[in-house]
Amino acid sequence: MNSAKLHEKCTQRPFIIAGPCVIESREMALSTSRVIKSIAEKTGLTIIYKSSFDKANRTSASSYRGPGIEKGLEILAEVKRETGLPIITDIHWPEQANQVAEVADVLQIPAFLCRQTDLLVAAAKTGSIINIKKGQFLAPWDMENAVEKVRAAGNEKVWLTERGSTYGYNNLVVDFRSIPIMTGFGVPAVFDATHSVQLPGGQGGCSGGQREYVPVLARAAVAAGASGVFMEVHPDPDNALCDGPNSLPLDQFEPLLGQLKAIWEIVDA
Repeated sequence: MNSAKLHEKCTQRPFIIAGPCVIESREMALSTSRVIKSIAEKTGLTIIYKSSFDKANRTSASSYRGPGIEKGLEILAEVKRETGLPIITDIHWPEQANQVAEVADVLQIPAFLCRQTDLLVAAAKTGSIINIKKGQFLAPWDMENAVEKVRAAGNEKVWLTERGSTYGYNNLVVDFRSIPIMTGFGVPAVFDATHSVQLPGGQGGCSGGQREYVPVLARAAVAAGASGVFMEVHPDPDNALCDGPNSLPLDQFEPLLGQLKAIWEIVDA
């Protein structure tokens, strides 16, 4: 499916972004993506596989960042070939845009980089779908400027993702008004249910999280009108190399999707 068809499909029907935070190994990526593919078929929902080849924004310099762009894209390409799932992954530098767009259907702009004009323009010029995560430091209405930067570069395929706002130290809160505010810009609004329960730097050398609240916030976001839900899922979150405390256990993923699908049906009725 090309990016234009995927974008059209995701503007008309609810969708899910899911996968481990970071690529830990080829074997884990393939086994997890096979489960996600099976769940996509069972639920009938479009699921875009997400995993990062490099987590450039980590609490500690000693934290695991990923396999890097070359090996990471090789693994993501294999996931795509084997499962047929669309791929989304982060870029951090304008120079990465074209290379990543050869594999990924959606280029994701990390929250801390959502105002970086050169990065947004380079991503836009690939013609891929661009998913911009709202900075924890921005109001939802401020994201219209990010959308316009992508559109001015000739790309109308833009999504915005809410991931919570900074609230004091080591905590985030979600203002669900952001969902209708951001859809008001004429773009799909996605809710990041797992990063929204993150406790940034909350464990000193790494971030903490409260994964028990992921289902609650995901259900609320769908009721508020979110077009998509983003969830980092992992077969063993307690031993994940990145963002384990806020990742949803893979065995809880399908039941939650059943609930979200039912709420979407009510909202769309």
